Amino acid sequence: MSNTETHTFQAEVSRLLDIVAHSLYSEREVFLRELISNASDACDRLRYEALTQSSMQTANQQELVITLTPNKEQNQLIVSDNGIGMNKQELLTNLGTIAKSGTGEFLKSAREKTDAPSLIGQFGVGFYSAFMVADEIEVRTRRADEKQGWLWTSTGHGSFSLSPCEKEEAGTSITLKLKDDAKEFLETSRLKEIVSRYSDHIAFPIRTAVDNEGNQEGMTTTLNTASALWLKSPREITEDQYKEFYHHNAHAYDDPALTLHWHGEGVIDYRALLFVPSTKPFDLFDPQRRHHVKLYARRVFITDAAEGLLPPYLRFMRGIVDSEDLPLNVSREMLQHNPILAKISTSLTKRILGDLAKVAKDPEKISTYETFIDNFGAVLKEGLYEDRDHKDLIFNLCRFHTTKTIVDDGRMISLQTYVERMKEGQTQIFTINGTDRGTLMNSPQLEAFRDKGIEVLLLTDPVDDFWLAQVGDYMGKPFQSVTKGAANLENIKTSQDKKESHDSSRDEQPPSTEIEAFINEMKNILGQEVSDVRASKRLTSSAVCLVASDSDIDINLERLLRAHKQLPQGGVRRILEVNLSHELVKTMINLQKSGDTRDSFSDLAHLLLDQARILEGEPLPDPAAFAQRMTSLLAKKTAA
Repeated sequence: MSNTETHTFQAEVSRLLDIVAHSLYSEREVFLRELISNASDACDRLRYEALTQSSMQTANQQELVITLTPNKEQNQLIVSDNGIGMNKQELLTNLGTIAKSGTGEFLKSAREKTDAPSLIGQFGVGFYSAFMVADEIEVRTRRADEKQGWLWTSTGHGSFSLSPCEKEEAGTSITLKLKDDAKEFLETSRLKEIVSRYSDHIAFPIRTAVDNEGNQEGMTTTLNTASALWLKSPREITEDQYKEFYHHNAHAYDDPALTLHWHGEGVIDYRALLFVPSTKPFDLFDPQRRHHVKLYARRVFITDAAEGLLPPYLRFMRGIVDSEDLPLNVSREMLQHNPILAKISTSLTKRILGDLAKVAKDPEKISTYETFIDNFGAVLKEGLYEDRDHKDLIFNLCRFHTTKTIVDDGRMISLQTYVERMKEGQTQIFTINGTDRGTLMNSPQLEAFRDKGIEVLLLTDPVDDFWLAQVGDYMGKPFQSVTKGAANLENIKTSQDKKESHDSSRDEQPPSTEIEAFINEMKNILGQEVSDVRASKRLTSSAVCLVASDSDIDINLERLLRAHKQLPQGGVRRILEVNLSHELVKTMINLQKSGDTRDSFSDLAHLLLDQARILEGEPLPDPAAFAQRMTSLLAKKTAA
């Protein structure tokens, strides 16, 4: 009776296999890079487990090695390692499903072939790239702490089989039955070329059994230098070597935007080789907010999930940290409370922020830094409220669009530049929050600021609402939302104030007694729909706008919290500000004064409130009533 089990691939894997095998890559040789990287990870993990688990100590007695075995007679290429291996459940999990977040986004991007080379490594699915060159794949594996071996077989067409097998040595052996147009990968010279290009830095020897003719004879030759790149001096490393190390380490296909390489000496000795990706990883906003920097101790891999090694707002970093001071037998649980790791983390954070600051100040790297901010600026700003110790450093790294930069050259500026450009008498940093810069630029709350030439920060990242509430000020200048509180701009002197005043007819306002009566009538009609009605100092062309009081949360923050069901629908009552210089408001004042058109005044009052809601992007509480009032007023106007 056969023990072979047949399993169907997870639906997403089936779709992915078809995309990978037939349309994703232009250079098929990358499959070998992925298989070698996976083998290297397996060797790393065995070396660590052998140090920390007694059941593994006898499994690490021999040299860890990755072997490439071409077999021309059977048209097969075998990629094997004597690393940790896999058990049955690990085979099912690793080769039958894709458990990573963002798989749907990956498949969508892959189908559209959007930036295809940078996709697959971000999801840990590089193994499937082997189907580009193979009609069938066999994976024979045995975990180092188990006796039973397992055989996984698939043609990549919807299903795979799994059965017990005999395997003397622990580790994994992957046999590729090559397609007819993939025989180049049986040539030793071709294999050496690929290893040299992509995997020369792998810390374990990559060997093949060949003679000068390329035929197997039991002799082996090593194809890589097997050196730890991070231990070398930066002067000894080429840009291409850095790139390929990044590709291997991060399992990514984009090139790094920035490379940070240094040797930290002093109280704690460690080396770091870190990279900033040039594209956003799909898990950048995963709720777990994990970093992807691997921790080594004296060249021995410890973990790629060392909690506390980097703060969450630097989770976009990729690379390696290797310490001479960490004990080799440190466990992952002990790492959480290890004082050496805490000191390394502090040093790493300060050094990364410092190196980013150097890039930000380099005139030749302006475009590189702007790309970094576009990709990771929102994540970096999380540190403004999470890391008080480095708040000033983070502030100097952040860049912002403003009402001035959008009109001028479109380049973002630092807060220091904003403060340097503040107007005479300006004591606050003005901000406006939303989801789209174009919409914000048309906000009525900006009218007086625009007329006076006062610059306002345009904040469109969701995190902006939270760090503003926590931080409060920059260089002693408090942040002030233009949609919150009264807009008192009289003390700010600008060039506009020295010019001739606007048309006096526009600025002419009714007597104070009529204004008071008008506002009281508006309050009576609108009732509990608003918290207050008042004359506006921020409007110059629009009739009305909604603002928050000084004690309420900002309008955009309320919108975010309501969207995440943290506030009840209906929200907070707002202040309705009216522009007393607007012709419609003047008409309403005259209607109120006459006292004989109560219905028209009431309709106009509600229409103005609904208009203010529409300008804020808020849903109308009663669209039918809005339409009825609008129709009624239009009918009266037409009849007149």
